[in-house]
Amino acid sequence: MTKTIVATGTSSGLGFEAIKQLLQQSEQPYNFILGVRDVAKVQAEYDSLNYSTNHTITIYPLDLLSLKSVQSFAEKVLSKLGDKQLAYLFLCAGVLDGANGPGPSGSQWCQGYVVNHLAQHYLVHLLRDALAASHSRVIVVSSGSIRSVRGQDPATLDVDLKANSKAGVRAIYSGSKFVQLLGAFYWRRELPSCQVVAVSPGLIPSTKLATSMGLTMDMPDAKSVIEGAQNLLRAFSVNDFPSDPEQIFLTSWGEWWPKDVYAMALDTNLQTKWCLSRAEIEKAEGLV
Repeated sequence: MTKTIVATGTSSGLGFEAIKQLLQQSEQPYNFILGVRDVAKVQAEYDSLNYSTNHTITIYPLDLLSLKSVQSFAEKVLSKLGDKQLAYLFLCAGVLDGANGPGPSGSQWCQGYVVNHLAQHYLVHLLRDALAASHSRVIVVSSGSIRSVRGQDPATLDVDLKANSKAGVRAIYSGSKFVQLLGAFYWRRELPSCQVVAVSPGLIPSTKLATSMGLTMDMPDAKSVIEGAQNLLRAFSVNDFPSDPEQIFLTSWGEWWPKDVYAMALDTNLQTKWCLSRAEIEKAEGLV
């Protein structure tokens, strides 16, 4: 049976490599629905791959800096799906950016926060009914940087993640990925019929995100993009879920992280604070 995967962040880097590896196997047919900014360029990239005709790829425009674009993408996804099951939602998009200048589309939040959390959280809201009905697996590409929230104090997020806060790229990336993890726990509670998995690819210095931070392949535990994608794909097939429902974070070495590593993200009050409802997002971001 063909399985449908809806994905963000698959135009390059880890996301592209993960889809490429799935395309290279033919035993399990997939129907890919991908959201990217430059449809023509990415379509050409995938067309150049030699993959089995068991698979199909549909590419729609998606700019995560625009929640209106997220709305349009979700509408196209739901129309394409029809009454088919949605097996996986693969949230792989990520950006590295400091909080200098205004927020996108007049948002009070910086670009890194909008892309890494808000826009993809909103996408889950828009696909919520399809996800619940399909008993989908929601895969959130996270990072070990969630442990580096400034001062280990969630109150710093209220300052750092605002537009024009002047916070640096590391503070924004760590803070926004931490909030994204809060979102994974939020959806684990809100979508009880679904499986929500957070997964880390490991230290991958050769991605665009990592090279801009000065990471290199001679660092301890550094892995290639191919290895990083393989680590992400474990989240598609893993079935040995811990009995504790709060253990949802799959490490790059294939084990479930102990809860004490991300204990700060287990605060349900923080989860509720940073994971707005669909109506709250639409009101705050001027979509109503």
